[in-house]
Amino acid sequence: MIETRLLQYFLTVARELNITKAAETLHITQPTLSKQMMDLEQQLGKQLFIRGKRKLTLTEEGEYLRDRAREILELLDNTAAAFHTEEQALRGHITIGCGETIAMDRIAEILAEFHQQHPQVQFHTHSGDADMILERLDKGLVDMGLLLGPIRQEKYDYLNIHRKDIYGLLMPSDCPLARQEAINIDQLKTLPMIMAEQTFFGHQDLEWFGADYSVLNVVATYNLIYNATFLVERGIGYALCLDRLVNTQGRNLTFRPITPELSVDLYIVTKKYQTFSPAVKAFWEMLKG
Repeated sequence: MIETRLLQYFLTVARELNITKAAETLHITQPTLSKQMMDLEQQLGKQLFIRGKRKLTLTEEGEYLRDRAREILELLDNTAAAFHTEEQALRGHITIGCGETIAMDRIAEILAEFHQQHPQVQFHTHSGDADMILERLDKGLVDMGLLLGPIRQEKYDYLNIHRKDIYGLLMPSDCPLARQEAINIDQLKTLPMIMAEQTFFGHQDLEWFGADYSVLNVVATYNLIYNATFLVERGIGYALCLDRLVNTQGRNLTFRPITPELSVDLYIVTKKYQTFSPAVKAFWEMLKG
């Protein structure tokens, strides 16, 4: 079994890519650190570094261990924090994975109320698309996720927060469609579309067009909307996205809603049979209340 100390040493070397700098950071001697890394390679039976004259380079196995080591140490920290609870003062960490949604404002409002009651609890947020959040949820790296629904996977529990996000079309301000107050859903079939990956690849069961996106001319996909805004400004296509996520002020961008309305409910997602830390359990009860 790999010692936690070795993983911490390895991550420092992987960050610095220089044994001398890493040893200075860790306050140990360079020969000691070099031996520790060679012992780790021998223990795993894999070469983790390519040793050059001036710097190290991670091998493919080294990159894999770097990513796993980060997750392992983060999970250990979260687990340890869950036990630092006193009867008089709730302590610990609450980690939330968040998809792109304006509903995060409501979650932040609840977090602010919770923070007033339990000021020694720390909050951590991880932003990303649904796949990334569910992966972190499966690995225990987040306690819960805020996602657009429905996901419809049996291994998760869902709490409907009774908010919805409304879809619309992001377009250049100087295009003819920007003169319309709303975009008819049938017009989407005639446009070059930029779609969210989780929608385009069917990770969300959205029953538009019978869930048959072959009727659309999809020229690009995105996982987070920010970079897609530049594709829209350059006239590559029209981005199907959520309302109020993009600040169009000062840019050649306009958002128009779609008619009839395309909307999706929002859920807090947790793993089934998950055991919450005291801090997470208290926050979960506030969410349900």
